[in-house]
Amino acid sequence: MLARGRAWHKECFKCGDCSKRLDSVLVCEGPDKDIYCKACYGKKFGPKGYGYGQGAGALQSDCNLYTNGSNGEYLANKKDTLNDVAKIQAPKGQGCPRCGGMVYAAEQVLAKGREWHRKCFKCRDCTKQLDSILACDGPDKDVYCKTCYGKKYGPHGYGFGGGAGFLQTDGLTEDEISANRPFYNPDTTSIKASPGQGCPRCGGAVFAAEQQLAKGTMWHKKCFNCCDCHRPLDSMLACDGPDKEIYCRACYGKKYGPKGFGYGHAPTLVSTNGESTCQFNDARPTHGLKAQPGKGCPRCGFEVYAAEQMISKSRIWHKRCFNCHDCGRSLDSTNLNDAPDGDIYCRGCYARNYGPKGCGFGIGAGTLTMA
Repeated sequence: MLARGRAWHKECFKCGDCSKRLDSVLVCEGPDKDIYCKACYGKKFGPKGYGYGQGAGALQSDCNLYTNGSNGEYLANKKDTLNDVAKIQAPKGQGCPRCGGMVYAAEQVLAKGREWHRKCFKCRDCTKQLDSILACDGPDKDVYCKTCYGKKYGPHGYGFGGGAGFLQTDGLTEDEISANRPFYNPDTTSIKASPGQGCPRCGGAVFAAEQQLAKGTMWHKKCFNCCDCHRPLDSMLACDGPDKEIYCRACYGKKYGPKGFGYGHAPTLVSTNGESTCQFNDARPTHGLKAQPGKGCPRCGFEVYAAEQMISKSRIWHKRCFNCHDCGRSLDSTNLNDAPDGDIYCRGCYARNYGPKGCGFGIGAGTLTMA
């Protein structure tokens, strides 16, 4: 067996302390020209001191307890082999901004068009090593980590960076706060549009990058909010009012929704005269081309075209006429009921008009009901 250029018997090729059999993987050659297993080599020639091999969370080495090889040279006296990057100075205005040394391709890091040594590319304040994600270029042409950059150049004042749940500035007026903001709120009325064009709220010209559409009119994104509560709106929340303004659903319901006892503050709707509390606008046509007798819409009698037809029991209806004869509820194929009188009803009205009647229907919890 060969070790350190010397030949050993296979039976002698074992640890000098514990006599454990060794091979080319386990063997460690000691400075005393003997061979050891890894465990015994570590105990005899490894680093010593508090924290080594005792389960401590920190490792320490007493540099006076071990030497480098057999020549008696202490490791504490060993010179640092790190290259001095500032040894070769670059021309003024070139090279690494931190040390001024020449930067070569194998060690360069780029930040804001300038070349840095990888060793020098760290935060100026906390010396944390940086990369392209953590680096922040400061106005003093140096680099910082995000935390130090925020402390040095971020917003200052009570509540900033101190763990508060909200941000506030103490002792500053609204004009001073607005002046120190990195962005400004543009005045949408600075460029006026022609009469009848532009934003209906402020009258300013609306450009493509900021436009919001509602009922064929263009609005500024800033102006596209509820007229009453000023809640920001989108295409799902906006409701166009008859006064050509836009509202959220709640304000639209309060202003233009049905009014009376039972609307908005009671769980049920109450009518004192027995009539339905719901009011439906009659959208049936009043003029146009009448259909021939027996053809057309059975409700209004006008011609029905393919784009608006609804079919029921081999008859064709207008989509706007396809509703319950009694309550005016809009119908579809799932809740449609064809009545013997040739009209159509919802399930509730059909049951009241043509359903079974008599004792036991609709008067008790344990009986049969038709709703």
